[in-house]
Amino acid sequence: MARMHPGLHNRVVKRVLLGIVPGMLLGILLGRPASADRMPDVEDLEPPPVVTDFWRDVTEPHKAEIDDILAKAGAAIGRGETNFITDYDPTGQGRQKLYREVFGMLRYARRLAPDRLEVLKLYAQAADAIGKTREAMDALHAVIDLVGPEKAGADTTGRLGAIYLRLGQLDDAARYLRMAQGPIVPGQPETARILVNLSTALALRGQTTDAIDVLADAMPTAPAYYSNEYQLATFALAVAYDRDDQRSAAVEQLERLRAGLQEQWGVMVAAAIAAFRFSPAEDQQYYRALLLEATDNYADARTEWALYAAGHGAYARRALEHITAIDKRPSSGAPAASATMLPAVPPFPYQRRHRHP
Repeated sequence: MARMHPGLHNRVVKRVLLGIVPGMLLGILLGRPASADRMPDVEDLEPPPVVTDFWRDVTEPHKAEIDDILAKAGAAIGRGETNFITDYDPTGQGRQKLYREVFGMLRYARRLAPDRLEVLKLYAQAADAIGKTREAMDALHAVIDLVGPEKAGADTTGRLGAIYLRLGQLDDAARYLRMAQGPIVPGQPETARILVNLSTALALRGQTTDAIDVLADAMPTAPAYYSNEYQLATFALAVAYDRDDQRSAAVEQLERLRAGLQEQWGVMVAAAIAAFRFSPAEDQQYYRALLLEATDNYADARTEWALYAAGHGAYARRALEHITAIDKRPSSGAPAASATMLPAVPPFPYQRRHRHP
């Protein structure tokens, strides 16, 4: 047999032999054909191509990161609001800490996407919750500048109107709250809060009749169930009637709440009031005082009326009239007919909030 020429033993031959011989031996040992253990092709070793959207990467280079921030921030805010309403965080310290952390996340997201509406709205909500009013107003005005007040949504114009109401700018408050005005929707607290704030703004401007009509027109004749939103709006209507010295109309609204919510109406209305951010802040004392008086907690009601009057609230004169009516009540026996026009209902448990020095 002739000897093989050395030139045939090149690199290609060696690579083929090294690839075939081990496969044949392994196939013989395992009882399988050698072709089953062939080396994969070069194309098989390459990773699959990544499908990307070129124009999306150009226009929104940080979309995935921002979407993740929005999802986490939205979930955290929802959890914080739920804990606040259900009294898991009665002092509000946990809620403030949560909003501060969320605000830092959203500030970074706004830096990445300064014109994204979802970022601006959540940023404004977090800023408003921790007292950064200027930052909140700047973000809300940015939303309106981008899409206009009609497309900005009731959450944007309503929050901006509430801020103006808190600052005492009643004309701007009424204008933006009018834009956000709509029907009360159970399960959407902002729908009722916008109407209450609008009624307050109109009343402070001297438009008492319009303030009452805003709430009265939004209430159904006979709701099947008084949700938290209807509880807040109905009690706010009773407050509006009481401030206008329409005592019988105020009593009628309180009677509707008692009939619809039965024995626990005081507790349920107190929870709805506690979850509402009042503008101006001293209005919370007026609401609490009226509810305490309506539930026969006269001593605590008198204290709340006195605190409101001492703070020189807009309706301090009416608060003093309530104090006079309470003082005229007999210490024992049946109440005097002219002592109060509010209905006698079972009291609800009330615990005074501790004041820090």
